[in-house]
Amino acid sequence: MSACDVQRRFHSMRASLALHLALFRRQKALIARAVEGQSSAFRAYEARYRRRTASYHQVLPLPTVHQQVLAADVVYVGDYHTLPLAQETYLGLVERTLNTGRRTVLALECVEGRHQAALDAYLAGKLPERSLLARLGHAPGPDGWSGFRPLLAFARRHRLEVVGIDRRAQGKHSLALRDAYAAERIARVARAEDRPRVMVLVGQYHITPCHLPAQVERALGEAQARRGLVVYQNCEGVYWRLAREGRAGAVEAVELPDGSLCLLNASPVVCQQSFLDYLEAEAGDAPLRERSAAERFREMASLIARLAGVQVGRALEAVEVATAADSDVLARIQQRGRFTQAELGQLRRHMLSRESSYIPRARTAYLASLSLNHAAEEAAHFVRHCAVGDAMEASRRASDAFYARCLEEALGFFGSKLVNPRRGCAGLAEWARRFGENRGVDRQIAAFVLAHKAAETEGPDEAVKLLPLRKDRLFHGVSHALGYLLGDALYRAFDAGQVEKPEIRALFRDPLADPRSTYFHWVHRLG
Repeated sequence: MSACDVQRRFHSMRASLALHLALFRRQKALIARAVEGQSSAFRAYEARYRRRTASYHQVLPLPTVHQQVLAADVVYVGDYHTLPLAQETYLGLVERTLNTGRRTVLALECVEGRHQAALDAYLAGKLPERSLLARLGHAPGPDGWSGFRPLLAFARRHRLEVVGIDRRAQGKHSLALRDAYAAERIARVARAEDRPRVMVLVGQYHITPCHLPAQVERALGEAQARRGLVVYQNCEGVYWRLAREGRAGAVEAVELPDGSLCLLNASPVVCQQSFLDYLEAEAGDAPLRERSAAERFREMASLIARLAGVQVGRALEAVEVATAADSDVLARIQQRGRFTQAELGQLRRHMLSRESSYIPRARTAYLASLSLNHAAEEAAHFVRHCAVGDAMEASRRASDAFYARCLEEALGFFGSKLVNPRRGCAGLAEWARRFGENRGVDRQIAAFVLAHKAAETEGPDEAVKLLPLRKDRLFHGVSHALGYLLGDALYRAFDAGQVEKPEIRALFRDPLADPRSTYFHWVHRLG
């Protein structure tokens, strides 16, 4: 590798790290706004966790982690509730304990202690899962609790004891009260005569040694001391230090200065996204596993292509599917598409806005969210690209570019509805509400959407006077909203048999030489 290649690679790594850090900080701010009412006690609790996990002492191989787990009496595993991989990793550690001749007990935060009787009935085969979920307050469909259901099914299959360790608590002392309650229940199990190994799964902040582990030690007392082991997952401080060293993704586990361990199986950005996806999930939506995102994308693209009558065979093999978890995403896109620095800057801003996109020049689908709906929408854009090629990015005057984007968004939304018919779309009443409640650009977007829909009845000449023609956030927001409205109407008409398959196929193949006429044709056609 030449000196120039080394330098380019170094700058690419720096740019990727900067993008990930920026995305992490932006998503952190979004989560902070979504989770209101953080008290000073919570902030102090969080700060103690962050101080203890700011760096690491040494890298460890996974077999060493497994040895330490088997040597411990109480193993505290940190959980990120909305990330199924976090629960899968815990389950993998539990499986390794089953053939040691020592009884294993699961202690789970996902179950409140007051539901212990229902949990015991389920484990004994006397209560069906649906009834248990109803008592715990969870629906049987996919939700933020979906990662925990396999844990209970595994315990039932292997006849393991499971203890619910959570309790409801409010006020500034709620965290301490919850830790004390969990500690008493863990200690009660751990002090049994046969000295079972207790595998605890609880939120990451709780397992900081001075929090729950210290409470368990006090509850047990010196006479019945048990060896504890803290196993974090994906601590932000550790991950970012490894990333700065160029080792993120290459290290599976580390030991922290206080002897705690940290497993590294996902970036903090992916962990955050799992929570934001949970908050933003629409009806019928479901989270994609990061490892299967490309496979699912190709499945959905094939389904949409069959309906659209578009051949995607070789293109489907060549398309790149990237997510925010990919540390080199910008470099990969640049390599496949040869973008200018200005264009890369625009792509970077787009990624920071947490919007998925299909990038025709790079033949790359970028999934900002591991959402079924997002992936299906970009799969439809990919099929559209296979149908019309370079016409998808043709240079157009401002008003034509606006209506072309409306139609591209409509086809994307239509494709996502084929995959998930339950997907909702913000109607005019919702846009009126947003106009009344929002401020700034969000209020302007709502105003343009409402004004344009009203002017559509008067014809193209009147509506075109109301276009935001500068390609900025307003342009993209309004064309995105109008496109979704058209795509939703198109799907409903197709589902009702009012639009035939040949019409859909023709629209997917339309190079949009006159996008304004095409847009208004379909607006009037669909009423």
